[in-house]
Amino acid sequence: MSIRLLSSLNQLSLCSYTANLTWLDGATYNLNLTYARYCPEATKLTVEEGWSSLRTIALQTVGCKLNQAETESLVRKFLQAGFEIVAPQDAADIYLLNTCTVTHVADHKCRKLLRVAHRRNPAGLIIAAGCYAERAPDELNDIHGVDLVIGNRDKEKAVDIVRDRLNGHSVHELHSKSQMPSLRTRSLVKIQEGCSQPCSFCIVPRVRGPESSRPEEEIISEVNALIVEGHKEAILTGTRIGQYECDGGLPELIEHILTKCGIRRLRLSSLEPSDITPELLKLWKNSRLCRHIHLPLQSGSDSVLERMGRSYSVSDYERAVTMTREAIPDIAITTDIMVGFAGETDMEFNESYEFCRGIGFANMHVFPYSARPGTRAVRLGVKVKDSEKKRRTDLLLNLASKSARDYRERFLGKTMDVLWEGRKDGLWFGFTDNYIRVFLYSDEPLGNRLLKTRLLTQKENGLRGELTS
Repeated sequence: MSIRLLSSLNQLSLCSYTANLTWLDGATYNLNLTYARYCPEATKLTVEEGWSSLRTIALQTVGCKLNQAETESLVRKFLQAGFEIVAPQDAADIYLLNTCTVTHVADHKCRKLLRVAHRRNPAGLIIAAGCYAERAPDELNDIHGVDLVIGNRDKEKAVDIVRDRLNGHSVHELHSKSQMPSLRTRSLVKIQEGCSQPCSFCIVPRVRGPESSRPEEEIISEVNALIVEGHKEAILTGTRIGQYECDGGLPELIEHILTKCGIRRLRLSSLEPSDITPELLKLWKNSRLCRHIHLPLQSGSDSVLERMGRSYSVSDYERAVTMTREAIPDIAITTDIMVGFAGETDMEFNESYEFCRGIGFANMHVFPYSARPGTRAVRLGVKVKDSEKKRRTDLLLNLASKSARDYRERFLGKTMDVLWEGRKDGLWFGFTDNYIRVFLYSDEPLGNRLLKTRLLTQKENGLRGELTS
């Protein structure tokens, strides 16, 4: 099997067998097929005759970082089985959507994407997988054009299921695992899944099951494989990564990854206040551990937290934030805030608003409560009107914007390492270790490079910068 790249000779001398893919968000991300360190902008991948008989497959994700990590794993498995990966907007022979069901909005988005995929290629094999498929398989089966529904328990077998559906269609094996792609400069590594302490509003324990952890050696092997593929950053993700149970728990896993893997950056996805301990925080003495902790709050009102079934009070949360900031200067603490939970009063909302303002988050994900069938919160009865949810959401979104801007302001004039991810509308974008998005115009191929960058001025949702060398 041969691969042909439409590229200038000087691009090939810099980076063999690499390409860029443009996804639905309009941004261009790196696709590394060998050990290349970065990918030149606008290089296009085509295939010679002889590969045209392979089945093409597009994979798309709705939802959390755990879903994204599982989609990346599926991409590798389909490639190893000989399928050709194409972008979601292409008319692929097979379209697989890794679904989310955390809110009714996520359900609606999944249904819409499945219908769009069927219209794009009515003859294609349309597959719905993941959490929505686990919760309501019949609902997805009823969508015109959906051919297969695969729940979380069978998602890892997706390649075998698709092969069976294709009635033994022969595909050629790829030559080696070193040809696995990386869809971004950062890659997600699942270390556990499931939750054994369900909140009253959350459907995830039902669709993910109880907590289970991957063996440490398997995780370390995956991180080292990502380095070979060209990744600069790995993100440890799961339903509740603080509940990682193998050996010495999450702190020991992090320490061993930093010791046994040469990854330039290691980032954590999401923690709970009870996960914040001196033992964990001391690990940030290693500068490769990114100064960013996502710490979901959900509400800044104790009475609402109690109805939600959360395992902490606002004072517990505040202590965790204080301890973290004392141990790790300039750390970015981001959060999730739910608006309009069952029976949330004006007073409870105001308590939540003021608490968020006092904490001063680096960023806030604000979203309205959505009752999920099968959760305890559905039985709480009292509902907040949609118009009031919108009003409260708008107030918190404005606060989130101001908090994020205030946090970024502290870094103006400083020089920081930025991992450049891609280019959109002629503008390069990347992230500092403390998760500040940085933009700059450059004719250089910056993708997947970690470069010293001076932070100059505020920009919507980030900062403008310039390379220092």
